[in-house]
Amino acid sequence: MSEKEAVRRKIWELMEELRVARFPRPAFGRIPNFVGAELAARRLVEQDEFESAGVVKVNPDAPQRRVRLAVLSYGKVLIMPTPRLKKGFLILDPRKIHKKFFAKASTIRGAFKYGQSCSLRNLPRVDLVVAGSVAVSRDGVRVGKGGGYSELEYGILRELGLVSEETPILTTVHDVQVVDEIPREPYDLVVDAIITPMRVIRIERNSLRPKGIIWKLIPPEKLESMPILLELRRTIGS
Repeated sequence: MSEKEAVRRKIWELMEELRVARFPRPAFGRIPNFVGAELAARRLVEQDEFESAGVVKVNPDAPQRRVRLAVLSYGKVLIMPTPRLKKGFLILDPRKIHKKFFAKASTIRGAFKYGQSCSLRNLPRVDLVVAGSVAVSRDGVRVGKGGGYSELEYGILRELGLVSEETPILTTVHDVQVVDEIPREPYDLVVDAIITPMRVIRIERNSLRPKGIIWKLIPPEKLESMPILLELRRTIGS
């Protein structure tokens, strides 16, 4: 078992043991929903990065649903990757959705109904990235559920020039998901702040983020199974 997988299993088990995991359960194999996710979302909304953002990318997982709702409620454009990137990215523009449907639009099913799919060429520049995590270290290294999709999403946007080294990345987690250390790989993302129901942990980054997709690390079968990566190659002429 890898060190990262050991961290994941420890956190999933701990969240179930302490009864801080929420539906959908069990937490295992997921970006785990957690007690206090609404409070963490509220703290995120109070951050300068959120206030100044016009376009916000948020992962589609359950614990960040309140973040997605806040993005729409504050009149910001929401970019939501579809699960496993099977359908690329969805754009949800609150000017095109009646506010009474914002709550529904913040769910995965609702995002497909009220959002618009678009080609990579038509994606807007992203001002803020909110990532889900299974665990995150005190120096900002996050670990997801093991599919590498957050890293792929960031890499796609970086290849297109829609995020930069300076684009802030925040994560919302329960306090028990904050750990002392996580081993970092070249493709891993380091967040700028960890936001929990109880606190905000600011990170002073001392390393650069990936400048795009690390193509040599993607197996051919995965490349062929993900149309968005093939579209990206065509778009950038790689």
